[in-house]
Amino acid sequence: MAYKNASSTYKETKVKTAGQGQLIVMLYDEAVRQLTIAAELLGLNKNDKKDPGRIEQISKAVMKTEEILTELMVSLDFEQGGEISKNLFSLYTWFNRELLEANINQDSGRMITVRNMLSDLRNTWSTVASQSPKDHHAAVGLNIAG
Repeated sequence: MAYKNASSTYKETKVKTAGQGQLIVMLYDEAVRQLTIAAELLGLNKNDKKDPGRIEQISKAVMKTEEILTELMVSLDFEQGGEISKNLFSLYTWFNRELLEANINQDSGRMITVRNMLSDLRNTWSTVASQSPKDHHAAVGLNIAG
């Protein structure tokens, strides 16, 4: 129990002290992690004749990813980000549609495709965040506040 509290406190402090670029990378990390979990569970589920408990876990992981994508969407700053923000919005919308279909049809291929694309975006954001520690959002059109 003490370990869980310490881990939770560490994560909370990490989020509170992170810059905007780092927060974006953390969101991508969690989205990738959730889709990895969902795809792995889906692979196991095919061998176990559709275990209802596992289907629920898959659904929760996909929905967490959809929530992260929604957070990324509402964080876009269209005034400062211009075309980049518009393109990211379209991409996040497509991701959400793909994940909805993947969740309904239990389609690991779609989940993996979205996960891989999110991983590529995560790597790009990580590079941007590490190169420009001050005020990353001004250059890329994102504003994660509060």
